[in-house]
Amino acid sequence: MAEITHWADVMAEEILESGKKHLVATGITPSGHIHIGNMREVVTADATYRALLDQGAAAEIIYVADTYDPLRKVYPFLDESFAPHVGKPISEIPCPCGECTSYAEHFLKPFYKALDRLGIHPKIYRADEMYKQGMYVESIKTALLNRDKIARILQEHSGKEVTDDWSPFNPICSKCGRLTTTKVTGFDIEAETVNYACSCGDCGTVSMTGGGKLTWRVDWPARWGVLGVTVEPFGKDHASKGGSYDTGKAISEEIYGYKAPYPVVYEWIMLGTKGAMSSSSGVVVAISDMLEVLPPEILRYLIIRTKPEKHIRFDPSLPLLNLVEEYEKLSANAEGSGYNKRLKELSHAAGICHTDIPFRHMITIYQVAHGNLDRVMKIVERSGYSTKNEKCILELAENVGKWLDMYAPDMVKFSVKEEIPVQAATLNATQRAFLQALSEEIDAAKELSGEDYHNLVYSSQDKSSSLNARIARIMGIGTDELEVKTTEMFKAIYLAVLGQQSGPKAGWFLSSMEKDFLAKRFSEAASYRP
Repeated sequence: MAEITHWADVMAEEILESGKKHLVATGITPSGHIHIGNMREVVTADATYRALLDQGAAAEIIYVADTYDPLRKVYPFLDESFAPHVGKPISEIPCPCGECTSYAEHFLKPFYKALDRLGIHPKIYRADEMYKQGMYVESIKTALLNRDKIARILQEHSGKEVTDDWSPFNPICSKCGRLTTTKVTGFDIEAETVNYACSCGDCGTVSMTGGGKLTWRVDWPARWGVLGVTVEPFGKDHASKGGSYDTGKAISEEIYGYKAPYPVVYEWIMLGTKGAMSSSSGVVVAISDMLEVLPPEILRYLIIRTKPEKHIRFDPSLPLLNLVEEYEKLSANAEGSGYNKRLKELSHAAGICHTDIPFRHMITIYQVAHGNLDRVMKIVERSGYSTKNEKCILELAENVGKWLDMYAPDMVKFSVKEEIPVQAATLNATQRAFLQALSEEIDAAKELSGEDYHNLVYSSQDKSSSLNARIARIMGIGTDELEVKTTEMFKAIYLAVLGQQSGPKAGWFLSSMEKDFLAKRFSEAASYRP
């Protein structure tokens, strides 16, 4: 059977057919919370970049923040005080929290931290700075001089009619600060200025250096040539027939004389049953929030394991644990080779904290410890794990605490009761005898591991076991008369400790608590009468 090649390596091979030097670009408009769906673009770009490096390319990766884009509307997460700013570049709008230099930086700041946590380190460009530094001046001149040719390309490829007053450049009104309400009335190539009229009543002249920006379908291909982009991931909306890439490719090659970059088209990440994530609709899980819940390598793995052209369904509640366990299984296989080894490599980020404690086990430990981090460390040690890397263990504990607060369903939440729960009154005679016998076995044993507890409970149905013999003795019957159903015995444990009929994986759960506490609690529950 032929070995599967990872999609990033397949793309790298195709890209390298056009040369060894490449610039991988990614870009997002920070108009709202940058979410997991956006993260697919940057992780896809990073995987492609890494694959190029591994195949000997002279590759770089950049990120362009589209900070000169206008605020389109008052989004659900904004208050009405932002209504006067609609139409202005987001780099020129005040920060929503008042602590950042602009609206754009408010959303970029946590995103940059997330990039660092994910092990992605691109060179960063801000569109407003690029325009203000004059990086687009020559592209603006070319676009204005070729206005009719660009209009023809847009009409031919997108099928949309371009109005007579359409221009590839959007001036920023000197009076109201908007770039969505202005029209170009003339320009001077030598002076590098553009004349405009605004619907607010103002007329004036702006410089091509920072006085406005190219409209999106022209800005994108202009950027390719300005920066030297050769590879770029983008969403399927841009890749549709007549979409931004179609028109961008034609404009880049026919107007700017620059070959369009290799396209890496990706599908959306769907949020459970709510559909595709979108900042403007509020259907999001912010990447900054998710990195408080999950170790970064698992977020990378979510994207790395799936071909870009296939959609990803992401649910941060209970299904998230399946994703975590899938990665933990992959990561634990030290002898992995081929495709699985490549998955691990591309999911890894330098500087990531790692501990071998499973996420599910930490869910149990954290709740047994009532969220107290000192108690977490004591339970970890008692459970047989190394405590040398305390920083990583506490990071995982904090991840789990956030997940329990933000996304965990009630069915996985529990609380160890300080007193015997009244629900213990419902225990039947066999369950009571089992708890008393279990108490005696625990009291007589040395420290027990999770596996020891697991095997001990299951031995209750084994007629040759000491636990089975104890149960029969307590009930005053022979072992041949004793009928034990382990499901009922597990219920007895959870009722005695949690006051509910089910709970976390019993072995992990019991090993997370002190042996003396368990022996005492089970003995008391065995004779409990309210």
